[in-house]
Amino acid sequence: MRKLALRDDILLQVEKPARYIGGEVNAVMKDKEQVAVRFAMCFPDVYEIGMSHLGIQIIYDMMNQFEDVWCERVYSPWVDLDQIMRKEKIPLFALESQDPVRDFDFLGITIQYEMCYTNILQILDLSGIPLLARDRGEQDPVVIGGGPCTYNPEPFCDFFDLIYVGEAETRYRELLDLYKEYKAGGWTRRKFLCRAALIPGIYVPSLYEVIYREDGTIRERIPLEEGIPQIIEKELVKDMTDTYYPLKPVVPFIQVTQDRVVLEIQRGCIRGCRFCQAGQIYRPVRERDVDTLKRYAVEMLKNTGHEEISLSSLSSSDYSRLPELLDYLIEKCGQEKINISLPSLRIDAFSLDVMNRVQDVKKSSLTFAPEAGSQRMRDIINKGLTEEVILEGARLAFEGGWTRVKLYFMLGLPMETQEDIREIAHLCNKIAALFYDTVPREKRNGRVQIVASTSFFIPKPFTPFQWAAQNTKEQFLEKAYLTRTSIAGELNQKSIKYNWHEADASVLEGVFARGDRRLNQVILRAYEKGCLYDAWSEYYRNDVWLSAFSECGVDPDFYTVRERADDEVFPWDFLDCGVSRAFLLREWHRSCRGEVTPNCKERCNGCGASRYGCGICTESGKGAQL
Repeated sequence: MRKLALRDDILLQVEKPARYIGGEVNAVMKDKEQVAVRFAMCFPDVYEIGMSHLGIQIIYDMMNQFEDVWCERVYSPWVDLDQIMRKEKIPLFALESQDPVRDFDFLGITIQYEMCYTNILQILDLSGIPLLARDRGEQDPVVIGGGPCTYNPEPFCDFFDLIYVGEAETRYRELLDLYKEYKAGGWTRRKFLCRAALIPGIYVPSLYEVIYREDGTIRERIPLEEGIPQIIEKELVKDMTDTYYPLKPVVPFIQVTQDRVVLEIQRGCIRGCRFCQAGQIYRPVRERDVDTLKRYAVEMLKNTGHEEISLSSLSSSDYSRLPELLDYLIEKCGQEKINISLPSLRIDAFSLDVMNRVQDVKKSSLTFAPEAGSQRMRDIINKGLTEEVILEGARLAFEGGWTRVKLYFMLGLPMETQEDIREIAHLCNKIAALFYDTVPREKRNGRVQIVASTSFFIPKPFTPFQWAAQNTKEQFLEKAYLTRTSIAGELNQKSIKYNWHEADASVLEGVFARGDRRLNQVILRAYEKGCLYDAWSEYYRNDVWLSAFSECGVDPDFYTVRERADDEVFPWDFLDCGVSRAFLLREWHRSCRGEVTPNCKERCNGCGASRYGCGICTESGKGAQL
């Protein structure tokens, strides 16, 4: 019988002790003496966030299907337990076995968000693993990172032995077999890393040197070992149906952020929004077979006991078999009294009809994401959404009984003017007025509610806007103030509520998004000064971060406020995400001219993803190379 890593008196001191005891439904238990490789899979945030992440569940299920591997889970201890573990010198442990993480062969960390970088150091520190890869010895676990932030791993690369770029289902078996060779053959750690660097999709930061110019930009990257690749190409699952999927996902004891069955219907997006990194790095669009999805839904609901199922996709409305799938789910879930959650749907007649039919809809709130108030800005960002479509969707919603509309916008977009910002208020007012024009007075149940929220635009790698300048904190706040005052001046302003994001954290996120290796020292210094859980506003300490930058002699403005030259070498240029730099640059220039690019179903735009020979790129013959 396993022994818990935390004593009862400690569990009684912390919030939600169920975060740390493991033993959940469908958790995988193995005999550690009967496996060759032990893998600790970590999400560097609190348990409730990490348990809601589908990617972790997929990797966990995949690895535990390997008879010679035991994959266990690790999450960041919340701040209360963090203090106790440091005080009592309790090493960080995995949930299943409750064994210390430092006893494992691998520590895998998924990196989903720039503001979790100090939590990576928390995980290493509490585990007793040297923070810097260069300080680790033969007995330390191999630390490997994955996830969307690895499409620019340079700001945190010093903390990792390996970086896996792309989708995890394709190369882990090869890497684990290489590790077994390493252990059996008595290789040095350096030899293992050099051999791992030859596996497609694997980046070994210590095997490369970066040379900078006097102006701070990159001159070149130099491989330090002969034969290792100059360019690391992302890994991609070509057949989304015949691959791993967790039909018995772990079911937590406590409520988590997404307490439901998650059905991933496709990967990728056809839309080509110029601000969206996910829409580029997950190309091409690849769908799962609809009959397989039907079977998955039934099995997962049976195996978990969940009372809700959600469709997962960047744009669910673009799944070609959506009507058939929804008809099936509505029938099955209706019989079992199971709710259906439908994120990422376009608000049109079909979607509203579906929402009327599913059980979990309370006629209170619908979400639109116009992203910009003016049509000029929506064309610049290639949103592919007109005001007429937005207003028609709102009209249909009001006729269907909805009385609350959430609208999401961005401030600080490239080429944005004050008039573009004022158009946010005008659009909100038009939607509010539409309610009163559409719904007769006798059928109204009070005033319509329009909730407008703005986030601050952050240029990301592998998007057309990777060349763009980012606004300063002061500019962000000025634009939020202009938005607020513009809304206050509208006729229906009493029906409109306005929320905006924090500017400090957005600036730091922008620094990390397009940063280089010089940021490793800043992250380390900020962690040493107490920064942790920076994604949580109550723990974010901007003054400490600014102090860390100053002490390290690094200017954060270098990474944010300047527009890049067309030919600047970016820190992430050694990675190949499948979309060519030439395409992204062409889209950047088109955005500057306000030109719209058709989506992938309307026309192939020659982004480069057709080289994979799968998904939407094969539907109408060979992809164009413009």
